[in-house]
Amino acid sequence: MKVKLSLSHKRSMLGLLFIAPWLIGFIFLFAGPLAQSIRFSFNKLVVSPAGFELQSVGWNNFTDALFVDANFNRILTESIVGMAVDVPLILFFSLFSAVLLNQKFRGRGVARAIFFLPVILASGAIAAAESSGLINLVGNAQVAEELGQASSQFNVRSMVMILSEAGFPLGFIDYIVGAVMRIYEIISHSGVQILIFLAALQSVPGSMYEVARIEGATAYETFWKVTFPMVSPLILTNIIYTIIDSFSDSEVTRLIYETAFKTQNFGLSSAMAWLYTIVVSLLLVVMGYIVSRKTFYHN
Repeated sequence: MKVKLSLSHKRSMLGLLFIAPWLIGFIFLFAGPLAQSIRFSFNKLVVSPAGFELQSVGWNNFTDALFVDANFNRILTESIVGMAVDVPLILFFSLFSAVLLNQKFRGRGVARAIFFLPVILASGAIAAAESSGLINLVGNAQVAEELGQASSQFNVRSMVMILSEAGFPLGFIDYIVGAVMRIYEIISHSGVQILIFLAALQSVPGSMYEVARIEGATAYETFWKVTFPMVSPLILTNIIYTIIDSFSDSEVTRLIYETAFKTQNFGLSSAMAWLYTIVVSLLLVVMGYIVSRKTFYHN
């Protein structure tokens, strides 16, 4: 007997099929180390001739990370503040770039490839090429970076004066100047977000824009009444991706690595990693709850 499935069941099965590769990889590759890190966080690892022994220390590793270690709290706070500053800038730049790249113009494919180049340049492949000397075939990356930092100092004082004379508050001026000084970092972390926004823009039905033109809506009104609501679900996706990406290669991650493999304190390192995970998870839950309440879903 053939069982007919409803549309919701078909979508659920499609979703399960989509996450199946990740789920299988998590169960067979990550579940074991994850459980072991929980054990390490409540124990002290002592190397012995037979391998290693675990001596229970309770919550001492967590209290040491929060109240004894001189760097963990400071680095974690700086990472959270940096994330709070960079995420809005990356989202704004990504959406702005995606809207521009979605327009019809000659050479659009080349322009899209250029905007995705920073993602490739920031990847591990380029770092490996630089460490092996291959990057010197096209120039020294460190010299280029120093020249870029030197050239980025132009007209900063003039910019501050212009914004001050325009009546902007000092905090806003500092935020804008900081964004301009970190423009390469913002661009290098925006490639994936641009692609996600671009896919969302291309999925907006053209009939909506036709109706907006018939009703006499301006380009500004069309963006805020049609484009922005239709891409709002992907704004939440990009926020989550950007938060996770900002923490994936941060100073906290380096501190956790050094604590484990340089000082051989695996218990403290595991406790730091779990505290780090809890903070990131709380941020994702809070941001997801806030943004999802304002998200428009078109059925």
